[in-house]
Amino acid sequence: MGRIVFYEDKNFQGRRYECDSDCTDFHSYLSRCNSIRVESGAWVVYERPNYMGYQYVLTRGEYPEYLRWMGLNDRLSSCKMIHFVSQPLPQS
Repeated sequence: MGRIVFYEDKNFQGRRYECDSDCTDFHSYLSRCNSIRVESGAWVVYERPNYMGYQYVLTRGEYPEYLRWMGLNDRLSSCKMIHFVSQPLPQS
């Protein structure tokens, strides 16, 4: 299970929106996104709704401003959690 928190302003200030699963459009909750906390898991965040536009892969950590995830602007609208599949090691 993963969790990501989007903040309207830099340094984790202002309104926030939390996700623990894929979200096709959170733009109606936040008009802009200037900081992100990835509490667990790995995520792909997208500039536009429905997983469109520029995309950024984020791993666990804090991103106090959009430049930290190499964002071009403060616009994000959708996200998907990356699901890792592990396979057993071959037996010798």
